[in-house]
Amino acid sequence: MMNPHKDTIIRKAYAKINLGLDVTGRLENGYHLVRMIMQTVGIYDVLTFTAARSGIRISVEGGELPTGEDNLIYRAARLLMEAGGVKEGVDIHLEKHIPIAAGMAGGSSDAAAALLGLNELFALGLSREQLRQLGVCIGADVPYCIMGGTALAEGIGELLTPLTPAPPCGLLVAKPDIQVSTKYVYEQLDAREIGHHPDIDGMRSAIETGDLTGIADRLGNVLETVTMEACPVIGRIKREMMANGAMGSLMSGSGPTVFGIYGSQEQAGAAGDCLRETGLASELFVTEFV
Repeated sequence: MMNPHKDTIIRKAYAKINLGLDVTGRLENGYHLVRMIMQTVGIYDVLTFTAARSGIRISVEGGELPTGEDNLIYRAARLLMEAGGVKEGVDIHLEKHIPIAAGMAGGSSDAAAALLGLNELFALGLSREQLRQLGVCIGADVPYCIMGGTALAEGIGELLTPLTPAPPCGLLVAKPDIQVSTKYVYEQLDAREIGHHPDIDGMRSAIETGDLTGIADRLGNVLETVTMEACPVIGRIKREMMANGAMGSLMSGSGPTVFGIYGSQEQAGAAGDCLRETGLASELFVTEFV
């Protein structure tokens, strides 16, 4: 049934970083078992949903993306509308700000926003838990993106435990001018040969006690070795951030985006100015945890 009060809904789709990413094994279907600390950050896409007579139409501003069935927003819309028995259509406009193929779950976050936005637009009344169950059919990060905030993700990423919000800090996010395939990175990773596993439990404790230094000291991502070997610029960005006052620096997800944690946004901004001069990153954001 069409929502009688609104024919347009606008939603923000927030990017995420991984404060910790560990891989503990691999399933027969190719999916990897993970333990991750996920954190939403203040970089977001904007999606506008407008009720239409029929079909699903997507337009994109600010990035080169497919607008048909290869688009995760399209897949999320179709899945939700089929599940809800929606007979009408929708026009979806995406204003893209999250870097593409960057390890920040931009596509998953857009898909999550589509599930949330269309649930509201068509007044379907599905719970967050029902939306998360639909989301995992689209991608392993989608359930987390529906929830947001600070969370422990396990299984293939769909088993979520909300955590105390991480303490405030300054965050510098840098994306070099390369794109990385998540599928490629995971295919190159041998879970049995991981030499050092991040201290996920220690990270969780540091978050729960508001210990920013403890968080920065425990940053870890087992995918870094794979991506950094293919893209040495990642290591150079990390070193530049640390040389300019970062408490800690890490690649997010499968990369190539790198973030640095700073004591304040002013410090993060000053480090960003220095990093900009090196030309190592094509996109730079000074932001915070959300």
